[in-house]
Amino acid sequence: MQAQKHGDLSTMPAANLKSGRVQTMFEGNDPAEQSNNTNPEEMGEINDMAALLAESTTPINIKRGDVVEGVIVRIDQDEILVDIGLKSEGVLSTKELPANGYGSFNELHLDDKVLVYVIQPETPDGHALLSLKRANAERQWRIAEEQYKNAELLKARVIDYNKGGLIVDVSGIRGFVPISQILNLKREEVASGGDNQETAAKLQSMKDKELQLKIIEINRARNRLILSERLAVQEWRQRRREELLDELKPGEVRKGVVSNLANFGAFIDLGGADGLVHISQLAWSRVNHPSEVLKVGQEVEVQVLSVDKEKKKIALSIKRAEVDPWTTVEQRYKVGQVVTGTITKIAPFGAFARIEDGIEGLIHLSELTPGMDPKANLHEGQQLQLRILRIDADRRRLGLSLRQADELDTKEVATEAAPEGAEATSTNAASDLTGMSLEDPTARTESTTPTAEKETSAAARREGRNERRDRPERANENPLLSHLPKEDEGETTAMAEAFRAAARQRSKDETEDSEE
Repeated sequence: MQAQKHGDLSTMPAANLKSGRVQTMFEGNDPAEQSNNTNPEEMGEINDMAALLAESTTPINIKRGDVVEGVIVRIDQDEILVDIGLKSEGVLSTKELPANGYGSFNELHLDDKVLVYVIQPETPDGHALLSLKRANAERQWRIAEEQYKNAELLKARVIDYNKGGLIVDVSGIRGFVPISQILNLKREEVASGGDNQETAAKLQSMKDKELQLKIIEINRARNRLILSERLAVQEWRQRRREELLDELKPGEVRKGVVSNLANFGAFIDLGGADGLVHISQLAWSRVNHPSEVLKVGQEVEVQVLSVDKEKKKIALSIKRAEVDPWTTVEQRYKVGQVVTGTITKIAPFGAFARIEDGIEGLIHLSELTPGMDPKANLHEGQQLQLRILRIDADRRRLGLSLRQADELDTKEVATEAAPEGAEATSTNAASDLTGMSLEDPTARTESTTPTAEKETSAAARREGRNERRDRPERANENPLLSHLPKEDEGETTAMAEAFRAAARQRSKDETEDSEE
């Protein structure tokens, strides 16, 4: 019997084979005859097509609450059609889309893959009702799983707390940071837990802060997401340290924060790695401990001295301009103190002297040794003993005196030369003479009188002889002696006696010269 010929088998699959919208047409109903009249190659093609047909007509089991991935096939102003593998597309209302960011209307495009939540598998119109907003939580869980697998660091905001730790928002997922994994809590605070009032206050103060965290446990079925701030910061600093060791170059200037102080120096946080400023690299002198001029948390500018990648050590130096010694100058110096100063500049009104790096003061012309010309007698780099007259830290001004530092030596010599039992009187009298014995120009003129009178004519000396005899105590008219008490008043000061002896000797010499 001759085999009956059948018509061709044609298939017209939809654009997306998973949609289930496949149309078929068969001519003839005898599978046996169809098989008999088909060669092996055609049979292979028919079997492949049959398999595809069977796959496409098999209903996909989707139920309410499922989160599935779909492809956007159409975008309208009111709704978006998403192919999720059903016979017809699911409908996504644009009214539920966020105003901006992920899932907003402007962020969605044709052929984009999106996660959607199945609100209703099939409406009376034959479409599935979908939600993008409800699927976002599932999307975040999947992102969190990837972050956990890759040991990634993330940031999350603290939204609440309890006695066990902090509750954070991880892109819509509620995560938990145990109290033992919080960075700024001490061991005793962790041991006491949130029941302690001080610990509870610290936890409360962290609300609304953004923390750097690392996922240490994740369980999607139990909605469990545990994170650690302590591990996140440690890993971040370790990564950042490696980067800084490669980036930093000697001589480079960076900003940092004082993280710790020790007897031998200060540690500066450069933003992930600590560098050491040895006490010898502090840009000032007379510092016994860095705490005298630095405090933890202070921002400073430092210069890189060296970088040891093998030992992972960074040596730094603090710039002189950044740490101002003036802030503690009143703690280290007192008015009346004698210090060693180095001349740094000569000016018409005096000279400037440095008593330590960053601390300079003015020696006014009136505070130099009487008759001293600063340009002729002083030079830069010269060291002098100076007395501090005044300290104005706010205005960064320091008053110094060379003259009064010299007077101190004079007082000490006078005190040592005073007779026994007359120490108190000698001290008082010496203080009365302060600032007058060498500065009074009249005194300097009088000191040259004996020489001048010897050079005058004998006639002039004879004319004044009678006047000197009438006033034998003329020496007391000397401005240097006018303020001193008379001998019969019990004055025993060595300096006063020396002045009187000199005056008497001068009068005697003048008398002898006139008689000759």
